[in-house]
Amino acid sequence: MDNLIYKLFQNFQLSLPELSLSNLVSWIASGSIMFGGIVPYIPQYLQIKRTDNADGFSTYVCLALILANLLRIFFWFGHPFEFPLLAQSVIMLATMLVMLHLCTQVKAMQEIATRKRKFTDPNDDSLKTSSSSQQLLVASPLKAFIDFDARYFWQWSRFRDYVLFLAVFTLTGALINYLFLGFFVYVELIGFLAVFTEAMLGSPQFYRNLQNKSTQGMSVQMVCFWLSGDLFKTGYFVVNEAPMQFWVCGVLQVSIDVAILLQVYCYRGQQPRRKVVQAPSSAHIS
Repeated sequence: MDNLIYKLFQNFQLSLPELSLSNLVSWIASGSIMFGGIVPYIPQYLQIKRTDNADGFSTYVCLALILANLLRIFFWFGHPFEFPLLAQSVIMLATMLVMLHLCTQVKAMQEIATRKRKFTDPNDDSLKTSSSSQQLLVASPLKAFIDFDARYFWQWSRFRDYVLFLAVFTLTGALINYLFLGFFVYVELIGFLAVFTEAMLGSPQFYRNLQNKSTQGMSVQMVCFWLSGDLFKTGYFVVNEAPMQFWVCGVLQVSIDVAILLQVYCYRGQQPRRKVVQAPSSAHIS
């Protein structure tokens, strides 16, 4: 009996990792991967907070990163990869929600339209003020809960609409993941979509700068952090033999970062184009 207990104790005995230079470098690299992704957004967050203006920052960057990291988490269940990369996804999701919360707060103060843009609207007063609206409710009961207009996708005025959309996306994705997780092609497709979406995260900012013919309001520090982080991350993927999707993503990200920095040089000193604000139509006035 004593021998059996001794053998069990030996099997479950925890061994501390050897403290060496290579292990120390590995721990620092893992910590950088986990938390380094949020560093570029600190100067952008502080700039928006200081100026009360989020026009220079594209919230579609948040959308790309949120979807990419959710897909990466789904991919992990079918093709487990290193824990630091999984932890990075969770930390980045929280960071993007913080950025979205700040942007919606700032834009709400600047909102001049008589009707807010909403994804869901269970208490829409405009549906209660006219007989035509009551008839619409009878014809389409979902109107009381959904106020979705594809033209304003991801441009909603309330933070809770973003959270609700992401909850619907996560639950739907989790169900699909559960049903098809055993199929190799599906797992690899999820991995490709995850890294491709992340690789394109800079493209909304590139397009915003192209539209404005200016980079004013965008934090150049953020893009420089993007570039340094993506270079480090790509090297980390190659050295640690991460799935091919990861380092291909890194190469594409570096290319887009360089393109945005070229915009900074080309548009230096230029003011952003002014947007023409159209008066809301009568159909939108309650």
